[in-house]
Amino acid sequence: MNFFEILLIGIGLSMDACAVSMSDGMCFRLDWKKSLAVGLAFGFFQAAMPLAGYFAGSLFSDQISTFDHWIALILLAFIGGKMVWDGFHHDEECSLKPFSAGLLLMQALATSIDALAVGVSFAAMNVNIFFAVGLIGLTTFLISVPAVQIGRKIGTKLNAKAEIFGGTILILIGLKIFIEHMWLA
Repeated sequence: MNFFEILLIGIGLSMDACAVSMSDGMCFRLDWKKSLAVGLAFGFFQAAMPLAGYFAGSLFSDQISTFDHWIALILLAFIGGKMVWDGFHHDEECSLKPFSAGLLLMQALATSIDALAVGVSFAAMNVNIFFAVGLIGLTTFLISVPAVQIGRKIGTKLNAKAEIFGGTILILIGLKIFIEHMWLA
């Protein structure tokens, strides 16, 4: 997998973090210091989860190498499809709870679960995991920090579109991997 493909996966994975960041900015009116905390939390978890998935997937990657392209297609299509579905069926409401470290950690964990499955597919494809998770974490950070401030300014107008865009990217990457392994390998 090359830099551009991993970057696109990072962008795709970060879209739900972007949507939550915008929502946090809208609902909690966070300043730049808290925006950085949001970006760091989301970036960290978006990097840590594929790393965990990679090491879990590495334990059995030899047994799945003949059908790894199917795994990548199914996982990325499922994750992307869910993001697209959520984007079209999005009911965003502001929370009445105060913004807290516990809430931030819960959001960061919840938005990174899909990255765990991506890490498993990375193991099957022998991706340079440290480069990939670094790029994914950095991408998520760089998208989440300004998303908080965007949310402060424009509210929920982009929330659903961000998830739809990210989901579509993940589906397309899954199809590309599948096509390369089936017909171009």
